[in-house]
Amino acid sequence: MTYRAMRRAELDRVLGWAAEEGWNPGLEDAEPFHATDPEGFFVAEAGGRPVAAISVVNHSDSMAFLGLYICHPDHRGQGIGFGLWRHALDHAGARSVGLDGVAAQQANYEKSGFVRAGRTVRYCGVLPGRPHRGIGPSGARDLPALIALEARATGYEKPRFLAAWLSDTATRKTLVARTEGEPTGLVTIRQCRDGFKIGPLAARSETVAAALIEAAGVVTGEARTMIDLPEGQDWLAAHCRSLGFAPVFETARMYKGPAPRGGGLIAAAATLELG
Repeated sequence: MTYRAMRRAELDRVLGWAAEEGWNPGLEDAEPFHATDPEGFFVAEAGGRPVAAISVVNHSDSMAFLGLYICHPDHRGQGIGFGLWRHALDHAGARSVGLDGVAAQQANYEKSGFVRAGRTVRYCGVLPGRPHRGIGPSGARDLPALIALEARATGYEKPRFLAAWLSDTATRKTLVARTEGEPTGLVTIRQCRDGFKIGPLAARSETVAAALIEAAGVVTGEARTMIDLPEGQDWLAAHCRSLGFAPVFETARMYKGPAPRGGGLIAAAATLELG
C-alpha cells in the first residue's frame, strides 16, 4: 500500500466516488477544492490505482479542515482508510483540524483526538425566488471584504478557498448584499448532481439573510436546494422551516486542537468537505 499526494485529475474520480455514495458534490467543485491547498489531497494506492482518498487542506497558519474521507467499497474493512487518515493528518502540522463527520463515526474520530463542538444540519426544500435591490454579483474588489465577513462567521480566514469559490462559473454564482456600497452579506449558489446547494451564507442581519435567500432562489428556480446550518443558527433554521424546508441529514462538527471562535452573523457552511 502506497500513500501519496493526489493528482489533480484523480480528484475528479474521487468526487465521482462521493457522488456514488450520495454525497452530491457540486458540478465544478474540483477546481476550487484543489486550488485551496494542492498538497492537501491524498490517496492510498494499491495495484497502481487509487483505492481510498482524503483531504486535509491548510486554510491558515492555525486552521486546517479534513474531508473527502472515502474508501472504495472493494477495499473497505482492511485498515487502508485509517492508514491514509494518519498519513494525511501530518500535513496539518500543529494546526487545529476541523471536520464534519457522520454521527456513526464520531467515536472513531474521538480516538484520534477529535472533540465534538456541535452539529451541522442539512435542510432541503425549494427556495422562493425574488430579486432584491442592493443584491448583485460579486466582483474582484469585493474579495477582501467577503473573506473578512465569512471569517467573522467561522472564526478563521480561508483566503485561497474563497478566492476560487467566489469566482463565478457556469454552475456556481455568488451574490453580495451591499449597504451604501459596503458588503453586508454574501451567498454562493452551486449546481450539484442533484439540485443546488447554497453556502457560504453570511449576513450581518436577519433582513439581509432573508433577502439573500430569496435572491438565491432566482438562480435555483424550482429545483431542490440544500443548506448546511451549524449549531446555534436558530433563526436561520426557523426561517428555513418557514419556507417549507426540512432537515434531511446531520453531521458532527469536531475539532482536533482548539476550536475557532466565530459568531455574530447569520451563517451557513460553505461545504462539508472544506468547512
